[in-house]
Amino acid sequence: MTLTPNRRMALVAVVTLVLDQLTKFAVLRFLGYAEERVVVDGFFKFVHWGNTGAAWSMFHNSNALLTIIALLALLALFLTRHHFGLEHCLGQWALGLMFGGIVGNIIDRLVHHHVVDFLYFHVRTRSGNEAGFPAFNVADSGICVGVGLMFLLSWQMDEHKATPPAAAPAETASKESSVTSSKEA
Repeated sequence: MTLTPNRRMALVAVVTLVLDQLTKFAVLRFLGYAEERVVVDGFFKFVHWGNTGAAWSMFHNSNALLTIIALLALLALFLTRHHFGLEHCLGQWALGLMFGGIVGNIIDRLVHHHVVDFLYFHVRTRSGNEAGFPAFNVADSGICVGVGLMFLLSWQMDEHKATPPAAAPAETASKESSVTSSKEA
C-alpha cells in the first residue's frame, strides 16, 4: 500500500492520538488526582494534574470555550491543509502531529472536563522550592513539535524561493556559444 500524503498525515495523527490516550489512561489508572511520582529527583516527575485552561493554564476554567475553539481550529486546519506543505513529507508529519494532538486534548476536555497533564520537568531552587515548566502531555508535545516542523518547512520553502535555480550545463554552454557568436559577427 502506497502512503499518499493524506494517508501519511492520518497515520501520524492516529499514532499520536493513540499514544496520547494510552499514556493518559495509564496516568488515570495509576495516579490519583494531584498525585506525583518522582522519576528523577529534583528534575522530573509524573503527575496527575488537570488543566481547564490553555497552555500555562491561561484562560483557566474556560474548558467549554476552549473546546469550541479547538474544534474550529481543527476544522480550519483540515480544510486548508493543502496550504501547509502537504506535498512534503515534513508537512505531512507536522499536520499529523498537530491533528493527533488537538484531537487528544479535545477528547480530554469532553470526557474529563479538563486536559490531563502528567509530564513535569523542574529544578530545585536554592530555597528548596521547585521552579518548573508547566506540566504537559503527549498531545501537547505533538502540537508543539508539529508547529516547530511547520516553521522548519516554511524556512526551507522560503530558501528555495530565494535561491534562483542553477542553469543546466547544456543551457550554459549554449548561451555562452551564442554570446561568442554574436560578438564575432
